[in-house]
Amino acid sequence: MSGAPARRRLLAVIGSALLVLLALASLGIGRYSVPFATVVDILRAPLWPVEVHWSAAEQLVVWQLRLPRVLAALLAGAALALAGATLQGVFRNPLVDAGIVGISGGAAGGGVLALFFAWPGLAVAGLAFAGGLAALALVFAISRRSDPRELMTLVLAGLVIGQFCSALVSLLVYCADPERQLPGIVYWLMGSFARIDPQRLALLAGPVLLGGVLLYRLRWRINLLSLDAADAASLGVPVVATRWLLLTLVALLVGAQVAVSGGIGWVGLIVPHLARRLVGPDHRVLLPASALLGALLMLAIDDLARSLGAQELPVGLLAALLGTPLFAYLLWRRRSGGGLWS
Repeated sequence: MSGAPARRRLLAVIGSALLVLLALASLGIGRYSVPFATVVDILRAPLWPVEVHWSAAEQLVVWQLRLPRVLAALLAGAALALAGATLQGVFRNPLVDAGIVGISGGAAGGGVLALFFAWPGLAVAGLAFAGGLAALALVFAISRRSDPRELMTLVLAGLVIGQFCSALVSLLVYCADPERQLPGIVYWLMGSFARIDPQRLALLAGPVLLGGVLLYRLRWRINLLSLDAADAASLGVPVVATRWLLLTLVALLVGAQVAVSGGIGWVGLIVPHLARRLVGPDHRVLLPASALLGALLMLAIDDLARSLGAQELPVGLLAALLGTPLFAYLLWRRRSGGGLWS
């Protein structure tokens, strides 16, 4: 065992250990803190006998309030990072994220529409999910009228649909009641895991696990598409069909994330760069590394959101505050010769 494979295995072990430790610590972080050792005992109590030394309130906080939230943050971070890594490979561009094909805008439009009409929480999640898929369907319809083989056609169609969805969101925000509707809409658009419950967690987990497994099974085709479409076609890969399949899986991931936790940017743009610097551009290892780093980053941001002040901060706001300077640093490296892909 030597060279790059050994380094990647070591990074995988270290990353997995950090993920477990951070997840356990996160179960005790918040305005009602629970000691780390108590969290571990509460979690292992159903498996083998443990002397009960915690209160009913601590058990309630760990099992019913924080465990679904921690799992949702892990899944959302992994989903955004997987989507970003896939899109950057498909478009052969390190500056691409889910917003470029209108998925994020469509999901946001659907969620805001449900909030505007004061529909129940699961309706917000369902419409946001449907909005992301509908946006992708419209992009597909527009691009088919021109030349679906051209990446620029997809980009322009995505920008058109994204701008339309953004205008729809702005119109609904403008028309919303400033006392009853507007605060909830604005807070949801900023992103948060505060309202996670088992139903929303299930709505997120199914699409993310399904989409993640299918993307990993398509890792070789992503590798070929990230090199050159002509080369991929010469090797028997149906370029257009594969590209749309990958975009559909990305819509599944991002739509589920936005449906459950609102708008969270930058994770899908930044994390693939960091993963690429650690493990290289091969999607066989880049996709798992991006998912792991995305989960770690999202959970860390959520911990900060609920522990920095007396009032919980929006996760999307913190992600932007942390992601903007980091992305500026990556751009500076590119200008100085480091390259975004290096």
